[in-house]
Amino acid sequence: MPSVPVSFRVLAAPRRRAAAALVTAALLVPLSACGGGDSEDSGAGAGASSTGVPKANLTVLAAASLTDVFKTAGAAYEKEHPGTKVTFSFAGSQELAAQVKQGAPADALVTADTKTMDGLASDTGTPEIIAKNRLVIATGEGNPDKINSLKDLADTKLKVVLAAPEVPVGRYSRQVLDAQKITVKPVSEEPNVRAVLSKVELGEADAGIVYKTDAASATDKVDAIEIPDAQNAIADYPAATLKTSKHAEAAAAFVAWLSGPEAQKILQAAGFQKP
Repeated sequence: MPSVPVSFRVLAAPRRRAAAALVTAALLVPLSACGGGDSEDSGAGAGASSTGVPKANLTVLAAASLTDVFKTAGAAYEKEHPGTKVTFSFAGSQELAAQVKQGAPADALVTADTKTMDGLASDTGTPEIIAKNRLVIATGEGNPDKINSLKDLADTKLKVVLAAPEVPVGRYSRQVLDAQKITVKPVSEEPNVRAVLSKVELGEADAGIVYKTDAASATDKVDAIEIPDAQNAIADYPAATLKTSKHAEAAAAFVAWLSGPEAQKILQAAGFQKP
């Protein structure tokens, strides 16, 4: 093989280095463009979404009657706050209160009454009412027993189910029945409003007193009999941060959002009343 002239060997290396430099420059151009597209997130600060609210995995303890609407609200909040995930734990308000007292790891609490929330004043931030609700009588689809009013629930031939007295909806139910001097002997006392609704849905009870929004979530299985305003009770839903939260700022942002226009639109579309 003929030897390569010295002049060629000397020039070949610089040419190869120049070609490599051009390739490297070409590769860096699109990478720089991608970095520019992330400027909004980087401007929010480390660990913060583009809204400026710190990213976090939030756990929210919420009253059972909020089960359906909060799933929708949670999805909307996550969409507005990229990088934040909201996980809900639903139960009767009295059960949630017990969890808070036992130190359950959570960031915020929403109950179906102010009494339960007030009893946790040393464990929460300042609560704010985010919605209201009212009672209805839930019956089987088509109202086969022709129940038209609270007084009809006194019929001993009917199987009526109520929430337990320590549950907000159970307390409200007895409040309206006592005010009308109506005696009802429930066939069972349930731990939350969804359990009452389930009994009626499954035909294990002829009727039960639930929130209007719960009956609205099962219109294909139950009928809702309205209770006149003068005989009804209004449930307040307070929301508050928990002092043990490890994401205090993010939790406060979520609680504040619940009173904002987007959350209020979702709540009211589900049948909740304005706070």
